[in-house]
Amino acid sequence: MSRSAHPAGPRHADVLPEGHYSAPAADLNALDEKVWSRTVTRDADGALTVGGIAVARLAEEFGTPAYFLDESDFRARCRAWADAFGPDADVFYAGKAFLSRAIVRWLKEEGLNLDVCSGGELTTALDAGMPAERIAFHGNNKTVAEIERAVEAGVGRIVLDSFQEIVRVAHIAQRHGVRQRVQIRVTVGVEAHTHEFIATAHEDQKFGIALADGQAAEAVRRALALDGLELIGVHSHIGSQIFDMAGFEVSARRVVQLLAEIRDEHGVELPEIDLGGGLGIAYTSDDDPREPHEIAKALSDIVTRECESAKLRTPRISVEPGRAIVGPTAFTLYEVGTIKPLEGLRTYVSVDGGMSDNIRTALYDAEYSVALVSRTSDAEPTLVRVVGKHCESGDIVVKDAFLPADLAPGDLIAVPATGAYCRSMASNYNHALRPPVVAVRDGEARVIVRRETEEDLLRLDVG
Repeated sequence: MSRSAHPAGPRHADVLPEGHYSAPAADLNALDEKVWSRTVTRDADGALTVGGIAVARLAEEFGTPAYFLDESDFRARCRAWADAFGPDADVFYAGKAFLSRAIVRWLKEEGLNLDVCSGGELTTALDAGMPAERIAFHGNNKTVAEIERAVEAGVGRIVLDSFQEIVRVAHIAQRHGVRQRVQIRVTVGVEAHTHEFIATAHEDQKFGIALADGQAAEAVRRALALDGLELIGVHSHIGSQIFDMAGFEVSARRVVQLLAEIRDEHGVELPEIDLGGGLGIAYTSDDDPREPHEIAKALSDIVTRECESAKLRTPRISVEPGRAIVGPTAFTLYEVGTIKPLEGLRTYVSVDGGMSDNIRTALYDAEYSVALVSRTSDAEPTLVRVVGKHCESGDIVVKDAFLPADLAPGDLIAVPATGAYCRSMASNYNHALRPPVVAVRDGEARVIVRRETEEDLLRLDVG
């Protein structure tokens, strides 16, 4: 295959257009360990390997685009979170980030719990053998059928998100002759430093019951008065892709204040507090996420300090990392197709996937890294925009990055840190086939979610 250089866009020394990009690395062949999973390296020929397998072999066997998930890294991150919080706290993996039956089995084996937010996620969890008592059920509009299924299965907790849901869950639980363990999700008025669409703790949004105007206190009164409910605690989630712990400190302070008010009014000290998830990961070299043990210590210190101040027993803490576990463990592999240089602007590199396998750039203006992975190159860095094959101008995978100037059709490039929300939010736009998820470990690769086929599309089209 030819690797000859093509007419390129601006080099890094030129005046660059406005956009989201970092200066080119001194060596474009180097891999930033912050954004790649732990077994990713380059072999003697310069090709990327994961779990001991070269990407060329993976592409030949499984095709592109495809998500490749480093199972050893996933399991190690599960253990790191469990060890950081210890036996006196609970770690619930947020299934919305990415869920499959294999993931559920790994979570179970590594000692983590699971939170789900739909009937489909609950079905997957139960089918794969997660004990129901280790499942938490979230959602701002759980259907009656979903609540019925959760109560019948005996899920460990249902997170109540509205006044209507308090009554609904209590009625269903009573009908089944059980007291359902529940938490109340409160919005604490903290604005996390994140995108508007994924900040979830200010009052003007669809999640939770606001602390403002005494709404959360009233929700507690109603839950405590209903025989079908066992109120075990309160829940708060302030956003996603958060690096600064200051928001958690304010959130914990306000939640503990609520616990103190509950004690003073009802004579009850609720035993649990859930601080949610939303911890950030490194998508680019500019991101600097905290390690699980740092997060665990910070959250524990915050809650302990606030409880001591309020003269409360310190409740059991729960957290819900999803992206922080699965996000860094996977990358998406693409084959380069059309390369289109625009003089004085940038070079457009089209790949065989796009917004159907990663909507986050279009939806959240998310930033990603990208690397040439089928070989190394000594060519100069060129500013590129990696785009998909869909009929949308906004079909962008990586807004602005640097790749070697001799990039050519047929090369393989990879976008790291795509384990969270990419496959979960994938679509069939333009009747694209959703890519497979392939788990790689110790020199072996296996499909855990297969690639869709045209037959799958036609099977659903009953008209």
